[in-house]
Parts: sequence; C-alpha cells; structure tokens
Amino acid sequence: MRILVLGGYGLIGSAVISRCLAAGHAVTGLGRDAQAARLHRPEADWIEHDIARLVAPEDWSDTLRGIDAVVNCAGALQDGPRDDVRALQATAMCALFARCHQLGIVRVVQVSAAGAYLNAATEFMRSKAEADSNLASLDLDWVILRPGLVLSPISYGATGLIRALASLPVAFTGMSDLQPIQTVHVDDVAEAVLLAVEGRIGSRASYDLVEERVHSLAEIVAAFRARLGRPTAAFALPMPSPLLRLGFRIGDLVGRLGWRTPIRTTALIQIEAGVSGDPTAWMQVTKAPLSSLSDSLRRMPFGVQERWFSRLWLLKPAILATLSLFWLLSGLIALTHLDAAMAAMTAHGIDAATARVTVLAGILVDLALGGAILVRRTMPLAALGMAAMTGIYLFFGSAIAAGLWLDPLGAYLKTLPGAMLALVAYALADER
Repeated sequence: MRILVLGGYGLIGSAVISRCLAAGHAVTGLGRDAQAARLHRPEADWIEHDIARLVAPEDWSDTLRGIDAVVNCAGALQDGPRDDVRALQATAMCALFARCHQLGIVRVVQVSAAGAYLNAATEFMRSKAEADSNLASLDLDWVILRPGLVLSPISYGATGLIRALASLPVAFTGMSDLQPIQTVHVDDVAEAVLLAVEGRIGSRASYDLVEERVHSLAEIVAAFRARLGRPTAAFALPMPSPLLRLGFRIGDLVGRLGWRTPIRTTALIQIEAGVSGDPTAWMQVTKAPLSSLSDSLRRMPFGVQERWFSRLWLLKPAILATLSLFWLLSGLIALTHLDAAMAAMTAHGIDAATARVTVLAGILVDLALGGAILVRRTMPLAALGMAAMTGIYLFFGSAIAAGLWLDPLGAYLKTLPGAMLALVAYALADER
C-alpha cells in the first residue's frame, strides 16, 4: 500500500519510513526539506510542504492523491521562528483528518504522546490531545499511539541532552521532585505503526507505548553513562530549582534564534509532570511487553562516535557563544577606539581616508559575523565567514606589517586558533 508519513525526516518518522519500506510498502514522506530528506532516505518519495500552513481540508488534496494510509509523526516542542505548535499539531491535523474522511482514506495512525490531555500544562500536549480527540470523533479506522520518552540510536532532542548529561563527570542533584519516566525504543514505535497500518491490531483504539517499569531522570542518565563506558560520577553537584529554571528560560531565548534545543520551559514542565502511561492495552493485543530501558540501550550502538557526540553536545553552545563574543567585542572595541585603530594602519603607510574606510568595514563585518553565528539559519555561513575573514585579515596584514608575525604578544598567531574553532563550529552545524 502507499503510505504517507508526515514528519518523515524526524526521529520517529525516519524509523517509521524504514520499517514500512522493509515491509514492502511504498512510502511518501512529507516535510519541510525534501532535498535533505532524499539524501537520507532516497528509497522513499518526498513531498515538500510546511505542514503548519496546510490548515484547510482542501489544502491536503494534492498530497493525499493516491494515498492508502496516513501516519502522522510530525511535531514541535515549542513555538519558535520555524514552529507554530498549535498550527502544526492541531489545526493542520484536524484539516488532514477531515480530508481523509472526505476522500475515503480510512486508515490513519496518529503518533501522539504519553500524557497528552486537553487540560495539560503545555501547548505541546494540549494540541496533541486536540488532534487525538478530533480523530477519534471521525468514522475512520484510526489508531492513536502515545509513546513515552523515545530512545533512539539517532541523537536528537531529549536523547541528545541525556547523552550529554551522561558524559559529564558529575551527577546533578536537586531535582528529586521530578515525576517518573517510562521509555520506549524508537523501533518499537515504528513496529507499532506498521501493525496499525496493516490492520493487525484493533482500530479505533488508543495505546500507550511505554515499558512496564518507571525510572527517575537520574536513573536514565546513569544507565546511559554506564552504556557509554563512563565511570560512576565522582561527586554530585546540587542544582537549585531557580538555577534550573533560569537555564531553561535561556533555552527559550535560544529557541527564538531558530535553535530547536530541548532545554526549554515546555520540556521542563513535561519532565516535572513525568512521562508515563499504561502499557496494559498494548500488551493485551500484542501479548508481549515493549523494550525496557536496559533492553533499549543494548539495542543501540555506543562506540567512540557516541562518546564524542555526548561531549561535544554541551560544548557546541559554548563554542558558538565564545566565537560570537570574540567577534562582537572585536568590533565594539574597534568602534569605541576608532582613532587608535586607524592610527595602527596609518603608521604603516596607509592614508587616513583608506584607513577609515577599512576599519569601519572591518567593524561592520565583525559585528555581523558575531551576531550571525548565534542564529541557526545563518550559523554555518557565519562560521565559514569567520575562518575566511581571519585569512583575509592575515593576508593583508602580512602585506602591510609582516613583522607582526614575530610580535611577542602573538598579534597574528593568536587569530589562528579562532579560525580553527570557527571550522569546528561549522562541522557541528547539523542538527540531525
């Protein structure tokens, strides 16, 4: 059958596409970046759309042409420059379900979330619940799947954060009031979707996809630490609640720059509320429990690449902040000491007019690069620009004052590590 997978390039969606293709189905993925998706999953067909803009049933007509079943794996944690949570998870989904009903596409699988209720504390959960409720009211062969904390070999979102915490030499305390968490392996979610699409489990039903046991966040981090081959934390570092909340609010600000960091207040609220469900209904229809935390970790690779990633995950924002601060301060210092900056050039035979234009141009470039490195969309280009501008500065600087290569304070030499750090930032640009 021809299956449409919304959010097919995401953590769950990519696993669903792989499983459906392996089962012999034809799959069409829907997402915002079809070009990138084709590079990762060339076996599937791809349609490029911003799902949040498909808010009327007729908007879905072309996308649904020739489709036999629909799987929704799309989602967004919190509003941001690229994300409108309500439009994506509720408005667009209600329009999709209505159009499926009109076209006679009866098999619809909604990947929701454990704890999605209409009175939930976050828009993420409320909008998921609204879509669930709308789908359940229609005369379709629908299935709603509510996974817990999804563990995956692919590091993205919460799984990336957990890996990063597991790489630290300390364990954080002060979060004992957090509610329990139940996990599920992404392949189990993909298998559940396949069973639902093929009609091998009861339709018009909702299933919580969670393991039987519950865990604290500290236990999950410790399990990842052990799987990464890291020793037990040498000591515990208290994390006061106000400091924790401040960190997540800073994450909100970072999110407004286009970064999809899991360190945002929606995630904190959800962690405080817990991520849990009741696996009874699922076990009744499949006669088997889902993978436990330890089972899931055994199914995931943990080699040197995972250890590298877990350490670099937290270093990435520090690298970007350092580069931004360096270039912004460089521009601001030159701007506030314009005469001194010009004098450094005129002392080497450059006329005053040329020196002024050159210094002002350099200031503008420094400030632009320092700001652009903080914005997700412009970060890769800014990182390359920093490396390139360092080379340009050194080239022309050498032509004017080659003697500064031997300067005891390293006027030229000290710029080289900054250029290399910019290239490191460029290498870390990918989000998934």
